[in-house]
Amino acid sequence: MVIAAPSSGAGKTTVATGLMAALHAHGLRVSPHKVGPDYIDPGYHAVATGRPGRNLDPWLVGEDLVAPLFRHGARGCDIAVVEGVMGLFDGHAGGDFASTAHVARLLDAPVVLVVDASRAGRSVAAVVHGFATFDPRVRLGGVILNRIGSDRHEQLCREALDGHPVLGAIRRDEAVATPSRHLGLIPAAERGASAADAVRRMGELVARFCDLDAIVRLARTAPPLAAAAWDPAEAIAQARREAADPAAGPYPGTVVAVAGGPAFTFGYAEHVELLRAAGAEVAAFDPLRDEALPEGTAAVVLGGGFPEVYADRLAANERLRARLAAFDGPIAAECAGLLYLCRELDGRRMCGRIPAVARMTDRLTLGYREAVARRDSLLTRAGERLRGHEFHRTVVDRVPDPLLRWDGGTDGFGDARLTATYLHLHWAGAPILAHRLVSAAGRRRPAGRARHLS
Repeated sequence: MVIAAPSSGAGKTTVATGLMAALHAHGLRVSPHKVGPDYIDPGYHAVATGRPGRNLDPWLVGEDLVAPLFRHGARGCDIAVVEGVMGLFDGHAGGDFASTAHVARLLDAPVVLVVDASRAGRSVAAVVHGFATFDPRVRLGGVILNRIGSDRHEQLCREALDGHPVLGAIRRDEAVATPSRHLGLIPAAERGASAADAVRRMGELVARFCDLDAIVRLARTAPPLAAAAWDPAEAIAQARREAADPAAGPYPGTVVAVAGGPAFTFGYAEHVELLRAAGAEVAAFDPLRDEALPEGTAAVVLGGGFPEVYADRLAANERLRARLAAFDGPIAAECAGLLYLCRELDGRRMCGRIPAVARMTDRLTLGYREAVARRDSLLTRAGERLRGHEFHRTVVDRVPDPLLRWDGGTDGFGDARLTATYLHLHWAGAPILAHRLVSAAGRRRPAGRARHLS
């Protein structure tokens, strides 16, 4: 089922995460999903379910991959909960594409509408009526009233919604609020035990005020999907067939070091799966703590996150910064990774692999991008189109020859051993990227093996 809302701020994340936790606590194997490119909500979903939170984004991977990726993530589960994005019908460029409704249609899944009733009574019925009838292709299966103030308030709303199944009426509870900062919620990976405690309380809240049996019955009305589950091995095999060097690889034993820890929390689960399917061994490392790359590292992936929050600690780890500056293997970096590779970030010394300076600003840069590669680099080939997503409040000064361009913007550094941009890419939509990285790493694999493989 899909958990949606009329707009952002209605409580989708609390309800969806709490529902996942409540169902998991009742013994169900729950598959967690998120519409759109968001990395933070899936982190809380993973805490709630014990499984990787996965994204479903038609714009980043294409419509045809949404159902296969869903089936891949939900394999072996009893129920799947998909948290929507923004308002139910809000999609790319003001249209419907990549909206929650779009994904619900692609999955033929029932929708539960979370309505913030804190400042309304009978008027909630008009809101629900509008959302139930706006697009007949979307099946609204029920309503969860959020931020109910009293028994009388709940009764008034339920009476007004006569004819629409009310699956829950959740009381206001400030104790389940999740702290935020400049890019939204603080990731669960940074909060440790407090995130687990918050998710537990969300689950208890939903279990107390929602009809879990009715919710499960509604989920069971979703018909079977015809699409086969996505297979990372087949995706890599297809990428090899399409590559200029289809005979390249596999390269067993090739170690790809992937940055993690509190400063690098953004990543799609499918990236690691694709790297392994391409023959790599994936070793995690924490740039805040580890002074060396994992043993045998042949390539490095520096994903997204919050280096600006941890700039002092990143700067203090001089040994790792020096090793990354001197590393002559392939490096794929996006957003946080780009900043970390610069000479400086807000006056703190970074790795210096890229001759640029980064700094925080007050301006939020946010949105989908369809970029064209201006030349070859580690991951790109000249003229190729890449679909990605920007989400940051930083700028990188002095980019003399940007790797990528799109309408209204340019971005990125690149050469035969480097691709570093602000764009977050979903490799399931372009598995050739994983193939190129592992192939480049495999051709220069050093001696030695990785320790503490993840």
